[in-house]
Amino acid sequence: QVQLVESGGGLVQAGGSLRLSCGASGIRFNIYRMGWYRQAPGKQRELVALITSSGSTKYADSVKDRFTISRDSAKNTVYLQMNSLKPEDTAVYYCNADHTALYNGWGQGTQVTVSS
Repeated sequence: QVQLVESGGGLVQAGGSLRLSCGASGIRFNIYRMGWYRQAPGKQRELVALITSSGSTKYADSVKDRFTISRDSAKNTVYLQMNSLKPEDTAVYYCNADHTALYNGWGQGTQVTVSS
């Protein structure tokens, strides 16, 4: 059974930092592309950052130079370091695991709230 479990969300003031974690089980983690997405109230889910199995990364323009995605294959975990947080970063953040031929799934989400 595949499980993606996010943690690390919370309430932070603007300008602060948070680190999200997503632990994966039930998949061969090192062959999956991992991603972080977010969904704010009344908005569609949007890509925040991706990291491929080889470590290449991609970011949404809105988070470039503030957020960093990384992965630790020994721990089957993907991270999202979020710095210089803004109120507009407030959303539920979801972890995604994607392998075209095998599986695509989501975690349950973790709330990030940035106060002004």
